[in-house]
Amino acid sequence: MSSEQIQWSHKSLEELREFWNTEIELEMQRAGHDLEDKPTYQDLLDVGYGGLTYTLREHHEMTLSEFLESVGYVEESEEGYPWGIDDETTIEELESFIRTLERRQGLADTTVATKRSRLATYAQLYDELHGQANLVDRVVDTAERAAEIRRVLAVFDELDADLGTDASKQRYLSDVNQFYSHLERRAIAAFNPSSRISEEYNWNREEKDNQPLSSEDVQQLYMVAESPEEELLVLALCAWGLRRNEVASLHVSQVVLEREDPHIYFEERKNGPGTVALVYGREQLTDHIDTLGARDDEWNGYLFSSTASSSGHIVGETVQSRFQRLANRAGVTVRGEAPTSKMGRRFWYTTYMEAQKQLLENLDVIAGDQGSSDANVVLENYLSEAERRKYRREFMRERLADVFEIDP
Repeated sequence: MSSEQIQWSHKSLEELREFWNTEIELEMQRAGHDLEDKPTYQDLLDVGYGGLTYTLREHHEMTLSEFLESVGYVEESEEGYPWGIDDETTIEELESFIRTLERRQGLADTTVATKRSRLATYAQLYDELHGQANLVDRVVDTAERAAEIRRVLAVFDELDADLGTDASKQRYLSDVNQFYSHLERRAIAAFNPSSRISEEYNWNREEKDNQPLSSEDVQQLYMVAESPEEELLVLALCAWGLRRNEVASLHVSQVVLEREDPHIYFEERKNGPGTVALVYGREQLTDHIDTLGARDDEWNGYLFSSTASSSGHIVGETVQSRFQRLANRAGVTVRGEAPTSKMGRRFWYTTYMEAQKQLLENLDVIAGDQGSSDANVVLENYLSEAERRKYRREFMRERLADVFEIDP
């Protein structure tokens, strides 16, 4: 496939990794690149795949170096691969499993690296949700079976919400299931807590619930909101594209409103630290923060605070239930069922892609004057990064304003 025909922005991160393994590396090898050496941006340009870097930065908040690490180009420290967890027993068994893949199954280095990356993501999510990634200790005794299945399910609920396609989710489950089976074969694990996880989800069903909310759906949700907090919930999910857990724990210290580029900063996110531009909703957020500060001298700074929670804020499940109550009040359904909060995030992605398409359509005239049939050439080669960002945000702001600025 010609690189000009690749719809980079339509690919999930998992699909980009797979495309790297099956297409890009082969092309680089044909061009004489040593696959043992970490590629550079220039190496990608030489084989016609420079669009990957742009897509990683703009759509996945990830650098090329971070992406390369996820497909196997890891600069290991003396301590070995950075699993991101502290449980030494689990790390030892994960390394043992990886060595088995390398020595006995004859898998390609890039395939092994991708599997290792997925397992690291799983272990880190487990650690985040349950306090410690003691994956091995908790499968030694069959008395732990029911509790551990619930813990593993909680991790896959997060993966189900975060990953873009059913295929990606199934690949994660396959790798995790193989790891636990590895422990069973060595008589380390008494049971495999992931063996029947697939029965909990409809991942084989085409277009499961990947359909986003429509502009009309979001407008209805915003119209029935009865408080500034409910309005902020809709904005956070649909206008800013936040995950439900990010909404639940949103703190005033993350919000930067005074500068020309208002944004929300995340020290820890799925792909590491990052920011989310406040393209729309800056005024509403400012008003809500001012109201919370004036109303309560002892306000803890969380935009969705909770006195019942030890963390001081609500949890992702509460965001989900509040969102669905709004949907019920608004009479909004998707394929006859109540929408989930992640459909709001999908609405953001869909709207962003439409704004990008509109921008490219407006650049077609310039592309023609330059003798090019591809507006992407103008976007990437003739506009600075700051200009690209400015124009994209303007088009995105216009689209969001059409949804949220409702005439009385």
